[in-house]
Amino acid sequence: MPALLDNVTTVLLIAPVTLLVCERLGLPAAPFLIAEVFASNIGGTATLVGDPPNIIIASRAGLTFNDFLIHLAPLVAVLILLLLLLCRVMFRKSFVYDEDRAAEIMELEEREAIRDPRLLIQGLVVLVLVVAGFVLHPVLHYEPSVVALLGAGLLIAVSAVETGDVLAEVEWPTLAFFAGLFVMIGGLIDTGVVDEVSGALADVIGTNEFAGSMLMLGASAALSGVVDNIPYVATMAPITGDLVQNMGGASDHIMWWALALGADLGGNATAIGASANVVVLGIAERNRQPISFWQFTKYGLVVTAVTVVVAMAYVWLRYFGWG
Repeated sequence: MPALLDNVTTVLLIAPVTLLVCERLGLPAAPFLIAEVFASNIGGTATLVGDPPNIIIASRAGLTFNDFLIHLAPLVAVLILLLLLLCRVMFRKSFVYDEDRAAEIMELEEREAIRDPRLLIQGLVVLVLVVAGFVLHPVLHYEPSVVALLGAGLLIAVSAVETGDVLAEVEWPTLAFFAGLFVMIGGLIDTGVVDEVSGALADVIGTNEFAGSMLMLGASAALSGVVDNIPYVATMAPITGDLVQNMGGASDHIMWWALALGADLGGNATAIGASANVVVLGIAERNRQPISFWQFTKYGLVVTAVTVVVAMAYVWLRYFGWG
C-alpha cells in the first residue's frame, strides 16, 4: 500500500483499524503499530511516491516512477520478507491471542464500515488511473505532480464531494513546511554553504563511486534517524547532484539510489526519523496506547541496522559486483 499511496497516508488508514482489532483481541497495540510503521517506511522506498524524500530525489535527479520500480522494488521485496522474520523474533510474545476473541473478529462484516460504496469505487478507479499515469511517464511525458493533481481534479469532478470539504482536509501546515524548507535550502545554495559541503565531500570521495555510494548510504541512514529524512534529503539533494557531476555523471544514478535507501531505511531508526513515525505515535497517544521514544527506538535501531546492511550488499552486488 505505501508504494502506491505514501507511508503517512498508509499508517493513517491502517492504525485506527489496528487499534480496534487489538482492543477486541485484548492485545497491546504498540508492537503491531511499530511493525506497521517499519513496513510502511520500507515499502514506501520502492516507488517515487511512496516516501516524500523519493519525490525530492526524483525531481532533482530527473528520475521516473519506473526507475524507482526497476532499481529499488526488488530490494524492497526482500527487505519486507526480512522484516517479517525480524518482527517474529522481536514481538514474539505479542503474537499470542485468544481463539474465541479471534473468531468474533472474523465474524465482523467489513462492508458495514463502507459508508459510500460509490465513492469508494470512484476513488479506486482514479487511483488506478493515477498509477497508470506514473508508469506511462515515458510515453505521456507528464510529471508525477501533474498526474496527481489531474487525478485529484478528476475525482472531485466525478464524485459528489464538495470542493470545500476536500480543501478542508488538505494538510496546509505540511505544505507550508515544505515551502519554507525549500526556501531555506535555496538560501543555503545562494550563500555558498552547499558548495562548501559539496567540495569537502568531493575531496574525500573523489571519483570513487563505490566508496561514495557506501558512505552516502551509511551516513544518510545514521543522520536520518536524528533529523527527519525529509529535510535531510532536501539539504543533501543539491550536494548529491554536485557529487554526481564531479564523478562525470555517474552511471545508473547509484549515488541517488544510495541517498534514497539511506534516508528511507534510516527513517526507521528513531521515533522522529520519518513523518509516519510521528503520526503513529500521535495516534497511539490519543487512543491511550502510548508508545515511548525509547520503546520505538530500541526496535527501530535493530531493523535499520539489518536493512541498511542488506541494502549495502544489494548496491554492491547490483552495480559493482556484477560489473
